[in-house]
Amino acid sequence: MTQIIKGGNLPLSGEPMRVAVVRRSGGAGAPEVDAAALLVDAGGKVRGRGDLVFYNQPEHAGSGVRLTGHAQGEGGVVADWLEVDPGRVEPAVERIVVAASCDGGTFGEVEGLYLRAVSATSGEQLAQYVVEDASTETAILLGEFYRRNGGWKFRAVGQGYASGLPGLAADFGFSVGDGPGADEEVADEGVADGTAAGEEAADAKSATGEVAGAAAFPVASPPAPTVVGIPAPGSPAVPAPAPVLLPAPGPTAAWGPAPVPAPASAPVPAPVPAVAKAGGPVSASVAPLGAAPGRCNALPREFGPEFPYIEYMGRGKEVVEPELSLPRGFLVVDVMKKGAGEVDVVTLTIRGRRWHTVLRSRIANLRGVGVFHHDGTSPVRIRVDTQGQWMIRLRPVSTLRSFDGPLEGFGPDVLAYTGEKIDVKYRFQGDEDKSGASAVSVHRRGGHHEQAFSEWGRGRGTGSIPRGPRLLVVEAAGGWSLEPRPAGSGGFWTRRR
Repeated sequence: MTQIIKGGNLPLSGEPMRVAVVRRSGGAGAPEVDAAALLVDAGGKVRGRGDLVFYNQPEHAGSGVRLTGHAQGEGGVVADWLEVDPGRVEPAVERIVVAASCDGGTFGEVEGLYLRAVSATSGEQLAQYVVEDASTETAILLGEFYRRNGGWKFRAVGQGYASGLPGLAADFGFSVGDGPGADEEVADEGVADGTAAGEEAADAKSATGEVAGAAAFPVASPPAPTVVGIPAPGSPAVPAPAPVLLPAPGPTAAWGPAPVPAPASAPVPAPVPAVAKAGGPVSASVAPLGAAPGRCNALPREFGPEFPYIEYMGRGKEVVEPELSLPRGFLVVDVMKKGAGEVDVVTLTIRGRRWHTVLRSRIANLRGVGVFHHDGTSPVRIRVDTQGQWMIRLRPVSTLRSFDGPLEGFGPDVLAYTGEKIDVKYRFQGDEDKSGASAVSVHRRGGHHEQAFSEWGRGRGTGSIPRGPRLLVVEAAGGWSLEPRPAGSGGFWTRRR
């Protein structure tokens, strides 16, 4: 029988094989899976970055292991194929570990995941292992081909890593960002220790499904006898590169920094009529004069004027006309909208025509941040168009969050950047249907801007941001994350576009 459970092993003839990492595609926005092979020595580590076979390095230089690419079959079945020729593997290589990483989700969301090895000449199935207990893992060791008594065997591993590629990499002695380091000393917490004693122990435990070093991942029940079909082996082109996964973002509870409270001695202002409208005035509360909003970033003061926070509340479609006399520069607008439906916040010309878009979103119960550039001469006029209740708050750009490390958020936001030119890894979750447009644009002094990255639905990618000072305007239909990296530091494991 060639179908085995987690921890089980099978003898192999040593003939050339084709190995498939198979799953069902969940369609647009589903987690993306990439297969890889690690050639491991007797110490349980890779000897260098040359011992990794993956999308950026599809063939091993000294052994018969290569990634032939991606194939798609009927019923949404997808497979990444590896070719393994045990007879050509270097003597120093004790194990060939087949692994996979998951981007845009976890392996618990990947349907029908299994590994299958077939003869390269006859197509006969040699081994199959179905993964049934995956949950929050974003990297997984599926199986390994290892030397035993002068021959080769296959073992079903099924060890997952909720920490993703960094955790997997640490077990095998390399870094996902920079490749293996010659002076790294990382404790091996892998499945087997690569020694003869370790192999004996692993073989002895195969009947119970236990694997050395894998206590944290319980043994799965025997898989159902039904076998999911896979596409015929082939040699399609290597998939287009993409960046390393990032941690999944989630909604944030706040939208920009909270206002710095007024001194204890300052009286709480009573609501005052601010904007005339049909049916009565809109209530607005104005922060006490002299209450400093607090500086949260290093943007130059000429980037935007300082002024007290001003809040306006309303319902439906309204025009807000703050009686502000401010110099030229950017103004931040926080937007809260209750309920479902789109909100559209724009500035208006003197004649009441649409001028600049401040924020637009369909997120229910929105808490978002927008920005616009004030010319310093025209009156500030803001129109809010939505259903139900809303509140907007005007505040200075000096109160924006700084983008000086990994950040995540939910919905529209604006960040301050004052550093050198950098590369950025972007990730967007999309809306509830994993759809919707997301983008990041870079604004410089004077209101000029350019788009740095855009994506539809769930996706990720890389881009660069020029030297600051700049404003980064995030337009997102759901969760997002941004991770800065020094310019030109793509990293060995990062997909190259």
